[in-house]
Amino acid sequence: MSSTTGQQLQAAIRQSPPIDVTAPYEPAWVKDKVILITGGAGGFGAGFVRQWARNGATVVVGDIDVQKGDALAREMQKETGRQSVHFVHCDVTDWQSQVNLFKDAVKLSPHGGLDTVVANAGIAGPDFVQKPRDMSAAEPPKPNFKINEINWNGVLYTTHLAYYWLPRNPGSKACSTESEPGKQSRDRHLLLVGSIAGLAPIAVQPQYGAAKHAVTGLFRSLRMSTHLDGVRVNMLCPYFIDTAIVTPAARALVAGGALGRTEDVVDAGTRFVADSRILGRSLVVGPKIHVKQDEDGQWQYVKRGTEGSRETALWEPCADDWEDTEAFNRGFVRILNAVQTARGWTGWAVDIAKAAGNALGLVR
Repeated sequence: MSSTTGQQLQAAIRQSPPIDVTAPYEPAWVKDKVILITGGAGGFGAGFVRQWARNGATVVVGDIDVQKGDALAREMQKETGRQSVHFVHCDVTDWQSQVNLFKDAVKLSPHGGLDTVVANAGIAGPDFVQKPRDMSAAEPPKPNFKINEINWNGVLYTTHLAYYWLPRNPGSKACSTESEPGKQSRDRHLLLVGSIAGLAPIAVQPQYGAAKHAVTGLFRSLRMSTHLDGVRVNMLCPYFIDTAIVTPAARALVAGGALGRTEDVVDAGTRFVADSRILGRSLVVGPKIHVKQDEDGQWQYVKRGTEGSRETALWEPCADDWEDTEAFNRGFVRILNAVQTARGWTGWAVDIAKAAGNALGLVR
């Protein structure tokens, strides 16, 4: 795909340019926004809640952990001196529970709408896809796929509900790269929390990896259709972050490396929520390291103080999808487009006739 074609496609789907993570942004741009977040009672989810509430947002936390969620809401209400954080019990795997969360959030909203929805709830743990619990049983018992239910089904529920309520946000407009953050607080924003495991395989965690790959696919598909409803979609892909979700086994697996920091995840998430000009972008959050870019554009790990180096914890994957799609995909799509062109309107009419026949039960 030529750069001109890529630019035209980006314009058509309202995708913003790749993120300059060195460019400053203002966390105070979240002021007066109403943000719904699932799984916000602990980990970097709680970090999001504290940061956004301190900068003037109203945050509605949906979580299954009543004790932690209620304590966080009370803590931030006391700290901010206002009703800045509300807790609503929610089991993201239960459809009606999520519906109730969204309905309550709209009622709690000072302006009756939602500006940002963050699909953050997720878990990790022992995965029984490859190794059933009881290998001596006559037949395997029904497996526990709760990791997938929370990390994928729950995200789908959240996404579906976000697309119902975000376009109905009073005073909001369709997303645009020409938006002026800080001047227009109303927004329509869905932030998906994926994982580095959604970009590469992860050992002994097939269920978690598959769920996070699904979230990545969801993000890449949704961002192509922002023009349909004006909802901007972005995604965070944290590496192993130093929180309770990283199991002892996972910590042993990455021992000798470095874990990412919660504050860097919070920073990246806040950039997405605050800067309404960012459309269809994602950020990997890893350990903070010093790197230098070679002449061929590749980044290399270097020692602190190396001339021309910089420190960063943020990287943008999927930044050049439209130009740098895998060779097979690009070639295959080109062939399909050529077939469509060659068949022309006659081919289109034949296919439509067959589709109509199938719908009426006339074609078998």
